[in-house]
Amino acid sequence: MTIYSLGVNHRSASLDIREKVIFAPKNMTKALQNLIKTLDISEAAILSTCNRIEIYIVTSDDFTNSKNKILDWLTGYHQLMSTSLDGCYYTYENEDAVRHLMRVASGLDSMILGEPQILGQLKSSYAVAQEAGTVSVKLNQLFQQAFSIAKRVRTKTAIGKNPVSVAYAGVKLSQQIFSNFQDVHVLLIGAGETIELVARHLLEKQVGSITVSNRTLLRAEELAQEFNAHAILLSDIPEFLEKADILISSTGSQLPILGKGAVESAIKRRKHKPMFMLDLAVPRDIEPEVAELDDIYLFTVDDLQEVILENMRSREDAAGKAEKIIEDGVIEWKSHMQGLDSASVIRNFRKNIETTRDIELQKALVSLNAGENPEGVLRSLARNLTNKFMHTPSKVLKQALEEGRKDDIRLTTDLFGLKELIENDSKNNK
Repeated sequence: MTIYSLGVNHRSASLDIREKVIFAPKNMTKALQNLIKTLDISEAAILSTCNRIEIYIVTSDDFTNSKNKILDWLTGYHQLMSTSLDGCYYTYENEDAVRHLMRVASGLDSMILGEPQILGQLKSSYAVAQEAGTVSVKLNQLFQQAFSIAKRVRTKTAIGKNPVSVAYAGVKLSQQIFSNFQDVHVLLIGAGETIELVARHLLEKQVGSITVSNRTLLRAEELAQEFNAHAILLSDIPEFLEKADILISSTGSQLPILGKGAVESAIKRRKHKPMFMLDLAVPRDIEPEVAELDDIYLFTVDDLQEVILENMRSREDAAGKAEKIIEDGVIEWKSHMQGLDSASVIRNFRKNIETTRDIELQKALVSLNAGENPEGVLRSLARNLTNKFMHTPSKVLKQALEEGRKDDIRLTTDLFGLKELIENDSKNNK
């Protein structure tokens, strides 16, 4: 069985492509079960974030077939043309897939080098796959090893020392429009981890005031209470929009929350006072056409690259040490997998011996019940067991001797404790 992965991320594909293949959290369990059933595979997990969509599977199929099947399933599931992802995806197999997942978990493959959010997202994806019943021995071991290595990278390197994240970069980008935050009002749309991080960074910049808008008012109020902010529903946004100098959005909505018409009305009521907008969601929360409006500065996650590049330099030294830790992790994974394979060999070897024993024992019991001589039955049992146990090893050993396979001969000698007997035979023949 082999581990394969296929993915689309911020380096391989544009936002337009990524938002077409993202998986809504509420649909993830069904998607995983559909993937298992459609591809007829034993294990699967899906990581879906704003910057990457990656599928991990365990199958006995070869690499090319596996790649084509995953690709066909991904495009088919999202009702896209089969050629939609041409030139936009990457694939990995076995050790390369393991190494890649460890790099992802450690933040080495993120838009912002060393960002910590991806580890939590990966753990959530793994938990969903567990609940869906689509992960077993191999993917369980892979993900647990990836989590362990990510923790080791965090504790043994300075990869996460500086406060660098999409949220941090977004707040820093907004300072290009508003250098002084004290009189600025911010509207945050969503109430997830990213928005929470944005709120923390804004408070550090001593922003004037914050309003949190969410689909459910209770969650918005919880976040607002933590940051001394005001809470509103998503439906209240059009009326409130004119008050916002900065708007930052990150929700899981599959459709845009904010359209060009609502923003155009708000900007008129603001008397064309500039408004900074940052859409961190994939799919996007804000219609792209909003960027066409005067006095609106609309940015997406892909626009954070320049800000991010500046912050990455401080983490590059730590990344080299992290890569070494990951290589050690790949070696550990290989060793563990070999151990699992060894256990499987031993288990099946024992099962084969026990099956042979039970068959011959049943024959002997039948003979005893039929009144045959017990001594003869026992001798027959012993002879049959000896012949059965010796047949395959003798056949393979003979072939090894004929082909001069010294390693196999040496292994047989060790397995059956023949060294001393062979040495005695050699002495007697001299």
